Amino acid sequence: MPFEILHKPFGSLTEYFILNTATGEYVSFLPAHGAIVRQLVLRHSGANRESKLVSLIKAPKSQQALMADETYASALLFPFPSRIRHGIYEFEGSLYTLPMNEAHHDNAIHGFVAGKAFELLGQEITDTAASLAFGYIHDGTYIGYPFPFEFRIRYTLSATGLSVTYEAQNTGRQTAPVSFGWHPYFTLNEEPVDHLTIELPAKKQVLLDENLLPAGEEVFEQKGEIPLNDRQLDAAFVVEENNGEGVTTILRSAHQGVQLNVWQETGPKKFNYLVVYTPAGRDNIAIESLTSNVNGLNNGQGLIILEPGEVAKGTIRVSVS
Repeated sequence: MPFEILHKPFGSLTEYFILNTATGEYVSFLPAHGAIVRQLVLRHSGANRESKLVSLIKAPKSQQALMADETYASALLFPFPSRIRHGIYEFEGSLYTLPMNEAHHDNAIHGFVAGKAFELLGQEITDTAASLAFGYIHDGTYIGYPFPFEFRIRYTLSATGLSVTYEAQNTGRQTAPVSFGWHPYFTLNEEPVDHLTIELPAKKQVLLDENLLPAGEEVFEQKGEIPLNDRQLDAAFVVEENNGEGVTTILRSAHQGVQLNVWQETGPKKFNYLVVYTPAGRDNIAIESLTSNVNGLNNGQGLIILEPGEVAKGTIRVSVS
């Protein structure tokens, strides 16, 4: 069996690893800090049959940097991703007010499971894959979100890359509004973003106002590879429907001959939205698969309404080629 599950100290935290001993590929997680992916290294086999390991995730390198980080690196965004204006939303005739945690835009942002302690739910090793599952329970006491839930995330490493599968169950007695997104900052061995291209599976671009909230949509016509040289992105998209077969965002390095593939499941209650953001450092790029549009708790676009006991779920996959 080529897979092993290990754990090592990361400051005062414990970092869990899934390692493929046959290929050198690995992925690591910090369950005590939102169950984030801190490292992801996959093997790329070139045309000349030579292979190399490619580092794909940009995340804090120490516990001190992790605690000071305000970028939501690799965060799991639940029960809502992106922004809610003033933290205020209406659901089934009642008005709710969330804490504003993006003060410079007066918004609530990215839910509230980021940085929380997750429980290890289980692990599995087979001949072809290994997985770790983590969970977080919300009892309904968070200000502005009185809807209890159980949130679970399963990470699986196999020969085809990393799979990220979430499940969210409404454990309350009333219907609950939920949506989910993942916030990884991707890199190709930290090659400057200006050297890379991106291919977006977008049908429409969401037009954002000065508060980075939706103000309309327009047809997205930039098909094929888009050079990222000197291009600043902080944009939201509606992805192609593709008959529910999922869509892939491709980040490509011509210099390394490597491309990163971020596949997201599409269809009803799945990942039908995408946000792409280029930070100022220009050595990584956020590719965020979302189940709802920005401000989804208010505009309802992609918002999932869960009946008591109902479960929402979906999958994102990361690979190199």
